Amino acid sequence: MPILLVSQGRDLTPWVNAMKEVQPELEVYVYPDAGAKNEIEFAISWNHPLGVFKEFPNLKCIASMGAGVDHILKDPELPEGVVVTRLTDEHLATDMATFTTALVLNYMRGLSAYKAAEEQALWLPKPYLRQRDITVGIMGMGVLGTAAAKQLKALGFEVQGWARTSKDIKDITVYAGNAELDKFLSSTDVLICLLPLTPETANILNRTVFEKLPKGAYVINVARGEHLVEEDLLIMLEKGHLSGASLDVFRTEPLPQQHPFWAHPKIDITPHIASVTNPATAVIQILENYDRLKQNKPLQNVVSQTKGY
Repeated sequence: MPILLVSQGRDLTPWVNAMKEVQPELEVYVYPDAGAKNEIEFAISWNHPLGVFKEFPNLKCIASMGAGVDHILKDPELPEGVVVTRLTDEHLATDMATFTTALVLNYMRGLSAYKAAEEQALWLPKPYLRQRDITVGIMGMGVLGTAAAKQLKALGFEVQGWARTSKDIKDITVYAGNAELDKFLSSTDVLICLLPLTPETANILNRTVFEKLPKGAYVINVARGEHLVEEDLLIMLEKGHLSGASLDVFRTEPLPQQHPFWAHPKIDITPHIASVTNPATAVIQILENYDRLKQNKPLQNVVSQTKGY
């Protein structure tokens, strides 16, 4: 049974090589080369051309190349009955935890301001915060959010989370549902978004949410660009209610050169590099599901297409 790789704007050679390392006999196609389309039952995808999967009448499983699956589920022509799976690669969680921790530490010690001063040859020592001064609130307590929370907690930060449903995580208070959102926001100094993108979470980083944060709060978005209402962020920065933001994801990527975020002194930008899938480790998990499909066994990490994660 051949495997089909589908992705726009990405060199898939490392993925082909990684799969061949694990299963040298594997037959792998890279779209638009797909061989006999009726033979394709298993596809691996990231940012596929919408509607492409209807070309494969016997497709049974679409495996995401990353932890997110919104890029798959947004396709209105996704074939009925096809199972969608996601990655839970521990390297993704570790990388995300390390990156979010770096952003919180950067905020705490004001390193971005010193970089700006350096470019003007200005010597400007400033007061700084300590761990005890900051409560970090993480929206989205899945695998990535939990990993980030535990690492920040280990460094001495007060950490709390918010999720759709209640979760029991040692030493970390997790608020649940809309009923507890306001309480979570009111005590969050640094807000980190690690939510999955669903119709319910799209545009959740908006003015209403920002106004419920303490004055001077800082926002970090490492989930999806569609979570953030960009104009609302700019307004709240201008008003001084938010002290700044670190953004790794955007509605349009690459971020257009004329976008106001680039020149804003209170916004730090990184090019969607918080946690990048390593094909060498990811294919092991994906090929496990490929083998399960061939053997008619239940697949792992199956996504609820109703919930969106």
